[in-house]
Amino acid sequence: MLNIIKNLLGFGPKIDYAALVKQGAVIVDVRSKGEYQGGHIKGSINIPLDSLSSQVSKLAKDKPIITCCASGMRSASAKSMLKSKGFAAVYNGGGWMSLQNKIS
Repeated sequence: MLNIIKNLLGFGPKIDYAALVKQGAVIVDVRSKGEYQGGHIKGSINIPLDSLSSQVSKLAKDKPIITCCASGMRSASAKSMLKSKGFAAVYNGGGWMSLQNKIS
C-alpha cells in the first residue's frame, strides 16, 4: 500500500527521461493550446487533456509516451487515461519546464 501511495505522489522508482527520449519516446504536452504556444519542449506534441481521449489515435502504442503539463496534475490524469486505453509504456513527466531540464 505504501508503494502505491509513493508511486502516485511521484516518489516511485527514478525514471531516466533522457534515455526514454533517446529511445524514441513521444512527449505529449496536455496543456491548452494557448499554454503550449507560450513555451514548450522542442519536439513535443500538444494534445490538450480535454481532447486526449478523442485524439488517442495520433499516438503509437509501441512507443514510450511521456506526458507533461504545467505542474504534473493534468499529466498524471493523461497517464492514467492512456494506460486505461492500452498504452503500456506511459510516464508522467510532470511540469514541462522540469521535464525539459531532465532531458537536456
